[in-house]
Amino acid sequence: MTATEQNTDLISVITSDHREVERVFRELESGHGTPEHRRQLADHVITELVRHSVAEEQFMYPAARRVLANGDEIADHEIAEHAQAEQEMKELEDLDPADPRFDQMIGKLIADVRHHIDEEEADLLPKLQAACAPEDLRDLGEKVLRAKEFAPTRPHPNAPSKPPLNLILDPGAGLIDRVRDRLSNRDA
Repeated sequence: MTATEQNTDLISVITSDHREVERVFRELESGHGTPEHRRQLADHVITELVRHSVAEEQFMYPAARRVLANGDEIADHEIAEHAQAEQEMKELEDLDPADPRFDQMIGKLIADVRHHIDEEEADLLPKLQAACAPEDLRDLGEKVLRAKEFAPTRPHPNAPSKPPLNLILDPGAGLIDRVRDRLSNRDA
């Protein structure tokens, strides 16, 4: 396996996303920066978490359902955690960074997402790595990367999280979100 193939396998793609989110979490936790900078960081991490979650729901969780004996149970649990985080992101989106609730919501989101990441990395990802052929993991990783390009950039807590509806509706929501991002000068 070449370095490029290794970097695009599902496990590498997902863990790379996790490390990037953790980097932003540490910066948010530092408390440094103006309220505007903290808002930009929060918007950035929300965008990345939404894109990541959508891609997992489109490709990783269906793969878990197919190849793992308890795949349905694992996928349903992960999707429920996504729904909780998405609700928190939606609330956070509307808070002014000078509002004391902003830091409370950031703290809750960080704790919940870290718990989710820890579970995925300790349980789901090793199981998928053991159950899938390297070429399947590469294919899934490439699909996740492509899905993130067209995924929504804002939380949509009531959107479908399972195929086939999410495969149909997510790219449309992503297009609308990117237009909204441009109009509001939000970096996505």
